Amino acid sequence: MADYDLVVIGGGPGGYVAALRGAQLGAHVALVEEKRLGGVCLNEGCIPTKALARSAELLLDIERAQEFGILVSEPALDFVKMMARKEMVVERLVSGVEALLRARKVELFKGRGRLLAPNKVSVQGRELSTRSVIIATGAEPGKPPAPGLDLAGVLNAREILDLEEVPSDLVIVGGGVIGMEFATIFNALGSKVTVIEMLPSLLPPVDEELSRRYLNLVRGEGVEVHLRSPLRGVQQKGSSLLVEYGADEKVGSVEADCVLIATGRLPYTEGLGLTELGVKTEGRAIVVDGYLQTTIPGIYAVGDVTGGWMLAHVAYRQGEIAAENALGNKKRIDYRAVPYCVFTLPEIAGVGLTEQEARGKGIPYKKSIFRFGASGRALTMGETTGLVKMLCHEEGEVLGLHIMGPRATDLIAEGALAIQMGAKASDIVATIHAHPTLPEAVREAALGQFEGPIHALS
Repeated sequence: MADYDLVVIGGGPGGYVAALRGAQLGAHVALVEEKRLGGVCLNEGCIPTKALARSAELLLDIERAQEFGILVSEPALDFVKMMARKEMVVERLVSGVEALLRARKVELFKGRGRLLAPNKVSVQGRELSTRSVIIATGAEPGKPPAPGLDLAGVLNAREILDLEEVPSDLVIVGGGVIGMEFATIFNALGSKVTVIEMLPSLLPPVDEELSRRYLNLVRGEGVEVHLRSPLRGVQQKGSSLLVEYGADEKVGSVEADCVLIATGRLPYTEGLGLTELGVKTEGRAIVVDGYLQTTIPGIYAVGDVTGGWMLAHVAYRQGEIAAENALGNKKRIDYRAVPYCVFTLPEIAGVGLTEQEARGKGIPYKKSIFRFGASGRALTMGETTGLVKMLCHEEGEVLGLHIMGPRATDLIAEGALAIQMGAKASDIVATIHAHPTLPEAVREAALGQFEGPIHALS
C-alpha cells in the first residue's frame, strides 16, 4: 500500500494549490519543496512587485494631491521602509499558505524531490511511495547570449528585489511584462530608466494598438525605450556598467548603476529524473496532455515547468485539475479565457483574441472602443488615460477584451467570464452596470458594437 495518494514536487502556485485541492478531496498528500512555499510568484515575483508597485502608485498620487484640493509637503521616499513593507506582505501570505496546508493535513517535506519510479519519490534520503505524482517545479530566469552578465550590478528579477537603495540609472533588458513593471516602479521612484528590447514592440502578449499607446505614454513619462535592440554585452566602466545594444550599424550604449535582465523564464527540471523514466520533454518543458498528464501514466505536471502560459493563475487552475485527475477524475484544462495582466501605470489587461490574432486567423470581427476620458468614475479618480477595446465576431460573440487604464487588471474579469460563457456583446449591454463605476466602460464598449456608446461619440 502506498504511503500517499498524491505527492506534489514543488510548492509554488501550481504545486501548493494541487496539494490543497487533493487534501480537500480527502487524499493523503505530501508536498515536497526545497525552498520557501509560494514559489517565485509569492516570494520573488507577483506579490513583492505588486507591493512595490502600490508604493510607487501612492507616491505619484501624493505628488499630485494638490489637484484634489489636498495640500501636503513634498513627499520623501523611505526605500528601506518600502522594501520592509514588501517583505511583510510576502511573509503574511507565505504564513497563510503554511497554515492552510497544516489545516488540511498536507505533509511538508523540505528538500529536492526526485522521481525514482512513476509511484516513488526520493527526498532527503527518504523514499515516498504514492499512487500519483504532480510535478510543479516552476521556471528560472533566462539569460540572453551576451558577455558581462556575471558582473556585479547585473541582476535578475529576484535579485533586484534585494536592493538597498534606488539606483540613479537603471537599464532594463527586456520590454516584456516583468521588465515594464519594474520600469514603472523605478521610474516613479526617481531612477533614470532605459529599456532595451530586441523585438519591434513592447509587451508581446498585449494587443498591438494598446502596446503602441503605452509606448508613447511611458516615453512621455521619461523612460527611454530602444526597440529592435538586442543586448550586445555589459562591461565595467569605472564604477558604472556600460551596456551596449543594437544590431548591424544601429549600435548604441548607455551607462547604468544597475542592469536588470528581464528576458523571460525557462522551465526548471534539473535533477527530477525525467529522462531515466522516459517522461517526454520539448526543450526544457514537460509535455502534458489536456488532462495535465505526462507521457507516463500517473505522473502529471503543472505550471511554468510545462511551458506555454507562464502565469500564476494558469498554474492555479492546472493544479486544481491535475489533482482531481490524479485522484480518479477525467477533466480537461480549458484555455479559452486566460487573462493577462500588466501592473504598469496605467494598468493593462486583456483576454481572448488580440486584433492582430483575429486578422491573422481570418476571423470576421468588429472593433469598438470606449475611452476612460468619458467615464464619470475615471474622471472622479483623476485617472482618465486609456481605453476599453472590445472585439466581437460578426455574429456578436465576444472574441477579445483589452483594457488600458485604471484598475484594468480587475475589470478584465468581466471579459474573461464573457468569453468563457460564450456571451455576446448584447448580453453585456443587457446587464445593468452600477453607476458611477469603472465597469460601465466595458458596457459602453459593448454598446459600440451596435449604434455606439451612450456617453461618447463613436
